[in-house]
Amino acid sequence: MGAVCGLAVGAFACGVALRDGTSPPPPPSAPSLLPAGQLAGQRIVLGFPGPNPPRGVERMIRAGQIAGVVLFSENLPSRAAGVGLIRRLQAIPRPPGLRDPLLVMTDQEGGLVKRIGGAPTVSAQAMGARGAAFSREQGQRTAATLRNLGVNVDLAPVLDVARPGGTIAETGRSFGSSAARVGSTAVPFATALQAGGVAATGKHFPGLGAARLNTDDAVQRIALSRQTLREVDEAPYGRFIAAGGEMVMLSTAVYPALSPQPAAFSRPIATGELRERLGFKGVSITDALDTVAVRTFGGTAKVAAAAVLAGADLLLYTEPGEAARAQRTLLHRLRAGTLSRTAFEQSAGRVLRLRHRLAED
Repeated sequence: MGAVCGLAVGAFACGVALRDGTSPPPPPSAPSLLPAGQLAGQRIVLGFPGPNPPRGVERMIRAGQIAGVVLFSENLPSRAAGVGLIRRLQAIPRPPGLRDPLLVMTDQEGGLVKRIGGAPTVSAQAMGARGAAFSREQGQRTAATLRNLGVNVDLAPVLDVARPGGTIAETGRSFGSSAARVGSTAVPFATALQAGGVAATGKHFPGLGAARLNTDDAVQRIALSRQTLREVDEAPYGRFIAAGGEMVMLSTAVYPALSPQPAAFSRPIATGELRERLGFKGVSITDALDTVAVRTFGGTAKVAAAAVLAGADLLLYTEPGEAARAQRTLLHRLRAGTLSRTAFEQSAGRVLRLRHRLAED
């Protein structure tokens, strides 16, 4: 991709020719033209079991009720099966204005968190230890691995600053134990991903390095001061944003120094810290919303509304039933006027621009 258009959020406006000499697809339709059901759908990403999409998921795609899918190892038993699955998903007819590629995501961090074979060949911890040039090479190779499969979003790199005794450090998922080390080695991985046509996702904002357990399994309260969170844990995100990082994942841990609510449901964090303080203009996505940590916060309707009100663009579900219930909740509240259509249009605009940018590669 071009040096300017490739990392810009509004890349569709550049109007350059593609690598094969053809013209890029036309810009996405204005979100203001989308009916409420499709507008609500551009906030939803879902997973499903097995190597074949359930009929309900296909119906949601056909109706424009989801923006993308997240794939795990069970969806990808082989490379051939994965290619076939993704082609099938992308071939499902979608409404006008929503025909750019679906966001197809997976966690390809390296080390213990890697959904398919291939790059990265080592953990984030090893990449951080070996330096920026090695991390950049692993990012390039990872982009090639994912693009050859049809995946266009990597839910990586982890930008959390490792702390002794924390689950991120113990599982080798961090690039380092200092903000400087994480920023100097994780960001080259991310920019190489994006140069290769795969959107990078910095996670888990505002930082999960001090968590003792995975938030998939237990509620985590991060007892760090506001100053430490901003000067240490958020610092790699500032560097990621400055380099053109396209997506940021919001943590579901609680950060009492910033908010009494989990980050993904907290407007002071999801909007105040991420967008207003750090200047992020890309697409934000929650961590999975059908986990133990989230269920203690509330049921599907409460969770979906809270994430949207906080300012999260995309709501991530690993179960299609939960995702469908969330989409219906958002649709109902949009129609009732208890959720702002203007805010939905702004979020959908960011999501549609990203989908369109990925269509250009």
